[in-house]
Amino acid sequence: MMIWKHALGCICLVLWSWTTAYGQVVFQPVTSSVYDYLDEAANEGWITLNSAVKPYSRIFIAQRLDELESSRKFMSRRQQKELDFYLKDFNKELKPDKNFDKRYDLFYYKDSLFSFTANPIFGGRLSLNSNGSVFHRWNGGEIFGSIGEHFAFAANLRDNGLGEDIYGANYLVNQPGGNYKVNQGQSGSRIDYSEMRGAISYGWKWGSVSVMKDQFSWGNNYNGANIFSSRQPSYAYINLKVNPVKWFDFNYVHGWLVSEEIDSANVVFVSGVRRRTFMRKYLAANLFTISPWKRLQLSFGNSVVYSDKDIQPGYLIPFFFFKSVDHTYNGAGANDLGENSQMFFDISSRQLDKLHLYASGFVDEISISNLLDAEEHTNVVSLKFGARLSNLLPNNIWTIEYTRTNPWTYRHQIASSTFASNEYSLGHYLGSNAEELYLAWRYKPIRGLHFDLSYTRAIKGEEMETQVINGIPQVQGLDFIETVAWYRNILGFRTTYEVINDGWLFFEVQRSTVEGFENQYTPEFFQGQTTTISGGMNIGF
Repeated sequence: MMIWKHALGCICLVLWSWTTAYGQVVFQPVTSSVYDYLDEAANEGWITLNSAVKPYSRIFIAQRLDELESSRKFMSRRQQKELDFYLKDFNKELKPDKNFDKRYDLFYYKDSLFSFTANPIFGGRLSLNSNGSVFHRWNGGEIFGSIGEHFAFAANLRDNGLGEDIYGANYLVNQPGGNYKVNQGQSGSRIDYSEMRGAISYGWKWGSVSVMKDQFSWGNNYNGANIFSSRQPSYAYINLKVNPVKWFDFNYVHGWLVSEEIDSANVVFVSGVRRRTFMRKYLAANLFTISPWKRLQLSFGNSVVYSDKDIQPGYLIPFFFFKSVDHTYNGAGANDLGENSQMFFDISSRQLDKLHLYASGFVDEISISNLLDAEEHTNVVSLKFGARLSNLLPNNIWTIEYTRTNPWTYRHQIASSTFASNEYSLGHYLGSNAEELYLAWRYKPIRGLHFDLSYTRAIKGEEMETQVINGIPQVQGLDFIETVAWYRNILGFRTTYEVINDGWLFFEVQRSTVEGFENQYTPEFFQGQTTTISGGMNIGF
């Protein structure tokens, strides 16, 4: 422990010596509508945006909004009103006091040293179809603020109640899940879960380091990332962000995942009651982003999931290639399974006005020598391609996105080393051996009002169990979707109106058809052919 204390002290001392400028860092939840506005502005060519890594910090968002002031003359009336709307919130980061047209807050305070914001969280969603009804309610609160020029903090607590499990780890739904607790009442069973998120951060002019319990997403997408998707419950991690020059970004995380694999060596009984302990499980990941030309970002990185041991110092060095470190710790011979390591890339181009082209890839296993050999099945990858066209016709946005994930991607032969936390995959929500086509049209007639029409076709093939050959678990031998195990079509319409900052009403109709392993992959509420009508409201995140 003394070694770790000295190492942490040295890191803090170095960071302190580097800091010379303003750098308060509070991260904005990815559910905020400001992400969509910044994406539209980047597609127009008014700002430059590395959209492969989310969430953004509030100071980053504020700076981009301030930058957009110079493009106001090119904006439509709706876009101008949206800029004014978001500045009501993010001028907190730009203005030295409270003397500006400010959004509604439960409590807001700011002086030369200290700032503090507190807001409630509450809302509900009621969904109805021929299979019954499901009500989801949530309530809680959030705070965030800063002390001095470098320290910032945030906390967000949301308690959830569900009438039925419709977001569980085994279901193929593109929604964040929770660590559920089932309660029995007079009116039947009820599912509850709470989510505590937050961070403490230290920022400087060209970077920040944070201790966080939150979700993050890596990989450009409009319907679910295939690198890190943030579908799992939040977990704690160290987050390092570095942006020393305009053409280079670096991101690194070291996370404490939840394995939910019982450590049998540490099971104890106290007064006849079993106290269980999960096996330790960690994640280290980095992403380098280079912009060789304006509005073009090329990102690449790697990650490793390791378990059953203490934190390894080699995985704490942010810019390492972790597979090579794994060879040092676990051996590189043919009979050594090692840790679960991955590589990934992301390409984002907005060089043509109004058009965003992007692609991302996740590589679990790849054999270059067998890449073109039809008899081999060793390339375990997920690929995503997409495009978004903004305002070719005013206020209209079109999106097309295709994702293909080969067999065995996101899986691992050792249960405690899977690419998952709380049994939720960290990758694309459909998992391995699956493909998805997503088409969407959005119309934004006035500030805060969206009309969305979308079509999603998702197909999943059968999962293959591990084969053991000569004592080594194998992952090859299965073609892409040899047999369709599950199929879903969704035609959806949704309208959303953000009445005040972070407060909106929504209404949605979905016509869906689900076939195949319905009980395994689909909540009972959505099984078969259904027309689901949903509506509700939300305050806060």
